[in-house]
Amino acid sequence: MVKAKKPTAKGGVTERSTRTAAGAGGPGDIPKAAVQALSSKKGKSKKAAVKTQVETDAKEEEEQPSLLDLGGQRQRWVNFVKQQNLTCEEAAKLLLDSEYKGLVKHSGGCHCGAVCFEVWASADLHVFDCNCSICVKKQNRHFIVPESRFKLVKGAESLTTYNFNTKKAQHMFCKFCGVQSFYRPRSNPDGYGIAPHCLDEGTVRSVHVEQINGKEWEKAMKEHKTIRSMSQS
Repeated sequence: MVKAKKPTAKGGVTERSTRTAAGAGGPGDIPKAAVQALSSKKGKSKKAAVKTQVETDAKEEEEQPSLLDLGGQRQRWVNFVKQQNLTCEEAAKLLLDSEYKGLVKHSGGCHCGAVCFEVWASADLHVFDCNCSICVKKQNRHFIVPESRFKLVKGAESLTTYNFNTKKAQHMFCKFCGVQSFYRPRSNPDGYGIAPHCLDEGTVRSVHVEQINGKEWEKAMKEHKTIRSMSQS
């Protein structure tokens, strides 16, 4: 008598279980329609999650100030907002209340109006009067601010730059009217030197002038205790 062969196992799965998984119609089988519906549901859920994430990212991007507004400070702003878990409005208020505490917003520009800027600084200005060759010729009295407190409102295309000697100082001026309303000082190339006489009226309370011996520039910078730190935020 020949005995009936048992279903052979392949990879630990019997022939019957293989038929069941394929939808052969046994008591434990999952109908093909149900499998397809389940797969479709998972696919829709995944698409919905992706759509939600895209919409969230787009909303966060809209909430961030534009690159045009912040320039080189954009990433600093983005990092601050994320680290502190703040909205843009909350971050702006916090920064104005802390970093800009005691400061006022000055506006200014060149003579013809092609170049305009805004700068956050004290209402009581500490102005340097240097006697180096170019500062004497241009009467280049200026106060120093960090880059983060300066914003060029308009006129980037109207600026041209003159430099000489070490070429560290960037003497920027309007190519139409010739007025230098701000520049990058040799002492603080990471900040700006602002001409107080190019500020609009109404925001300056007082001006204190300090003489700088630019004829002996290296010696003057070595002896001065605070000038190099004035461009630090």
